[in-house]
Amino acid sequence: MPPSPPVGLHAMTNADAPIRTDAVVIGAGPVGLYQAFQLGLQEVGVHIVEGLAHAGGQCAELYPEKCLYDIPGIPSCSGQELTQRLLRQLQPLRVPLHLGHIVSGLQRLGTDGPARFALQTDGGLTFWCDAIVIAAGVGAFLPRKVPLPALERWEGRQVFYRDVDPSAWVGQRVVVMGGTDAAVRLALRLAEGEAAHVTLLHRTVRFDIDPDLDAQLQSAIGAGWVRLCLGQPVEVLTDDEGQLLALAIATADDQRLTLPLDVLMPRLGLHPRLGPIADWGLALERKHLVVDTEGFRTSEPGIHAVGDINAYPGKRKLIVCGFHEATLAAFAIAQALRPGERIALEYTTTSARLQRLLGVAPD
Repeated sequence: MPPSPPVGLHAMTNADAPIRTDAVVIGAGPVGLYQAFQLGLQEVGVHIVEGLAHAGGQCAELYPEKCLYDIPGIPSCSGQELTQRLLRQLQPLRVPLHLGHIVSGLQRLGTDGPARFALQTDGGLTFWCDAIVIAAGVGAFLPRKVPLPALERWEGRQVFYRDVDPSAWVGQRVVVMGGTDAAVRLALRLAEGEAAHVTLLHRTVRFDIDPDLDAQLQSAIGAGWVRLCLGQPVEVLTDDEGQLLALAIATADDQRLTLPLDVLMPRLGLHPRLGPIADWGLALERKHLVVDTEGFRTSEPGIHAVGDINAYPGKRKLIVCGFHEATLAAFAIAQALRPGERIALEYTTTSARLQRLLGVAPD
């Protein structure tokens, strides 16, 4: 299961009034989480906005079980474990985490406004902030849609590309579509819950998933907890009131079958999109944001970029390099927010201020 934020990191809901903060970090992958941590150490007010329903970015979404061997001081840890460690590290700073929100717009408010920028999300949130850090990896990860345009009218009602409240499938006939790890995990989780029937729809009997997960799936199919349907959806079937009743499935041997359902939950993987960031007028190099290496500033004052999304001479797409970039960006942002003040370099081993922030100050 993807990691959830611990106490102190709050999954926020929609708000009517704009949220005023010093900085917004776009992206809750490892570099985005560490960016928020470094900003917190500088006592810069910060919120994190993440398009996925959980923190961790590519680590938690694409390879949660695979091991990383190049994180300093940690000989081996999975993508999920690294995410949990970063969340725990960030916890004392109580940084609000807004999950399931994709940035949809950005407006410069000007020097006479309440802040430098107004940033909007597709979930209805608006932030007034003076600094933005784009830590979105290769862009926002959006779910791949079922190649059946007729399904669009039921999205958010009977078709869900993201996790929803479990009450949506109580007593329902649920079809999970896909051959990904995420699809299989979801089907197994639903089979243990209160769904009336769980069917896993995939085009072939072969699954490109972790062997242990495949063993769990085969066991669940053998026990009848999960039904397997092989084929591709080619048509939607509805009742007189327009309710989605079933999918017409084309099988590999050119047969047609009807798959009844109440809820369809496709998990076909994700694809990255730069999205509205590409329309902000920032200098780009092969779809990457050009930055300096002093404060990782983009061509727009007040907007920084760290991690895989940026470009500069000698750039290496490694998590440890992103941590370095986040640290320098935090110092640059703190200096810009407090002009004329000397931003001192302090060490967590000796700084009473930092230890108080982290809740580890000696008695």
